[in-house]
Amino acid sequence: MSGTIVQVSISRGGVPKLPVLEAEIGEQGVAGDRQRDLRNHGGPERAVCLYASERIAALRAEGHPIAPGTTGENITTAGIDWDQVKAGVRLRLGADVLLEVTRPTSPCTNIAGSFAKGDFVRISEKVNPGWSRVYARVITGGTVRPGDTIALEDA
Repeated sequence: MSGTIVQVSISRGGVPKLPVLEAEIGEQGVAGDRQRDLRNHGGPERAVCLYASERIAALRAEGHPIAPGTTGENITTAGIDWDQVKAGVRLRLGADVLLEVTRPTSPCTNIAGSFAKGDFVRISEKVNPGWSRVYARVITGGTVRPGDTIALEDA
């Protein structure tokens, strides 16, 4: 199953992450992207954060003011089965980049503005399985752009 990259996003620290036309992905993450809290974000096991545009659209339909990048994801996807995106799954982005999902991303108060009444727990894997963003490590780096393909691969 394959889909596309809807948005590539970075920030100088915190949220929202803003769209860029392209970005280089390496072992430590997306070039130009920074995190304020390095105890809970970033590093090789949390190098890239991904989220599905379909989940974002469903959350908006529930009344949440979420948009791509507002919850801190670097890569917003479309067209892949988000229920299959779990720890150990590999994702091919464009021609070069290969990521391996390491874990769901725990939500925190910094993303409360993306949720009605600040209910950021709405995307907690523990509370609502399948609604979380995910972290991934970089197996092979390279350049990604909106419109690039994204596909689930066998490990």
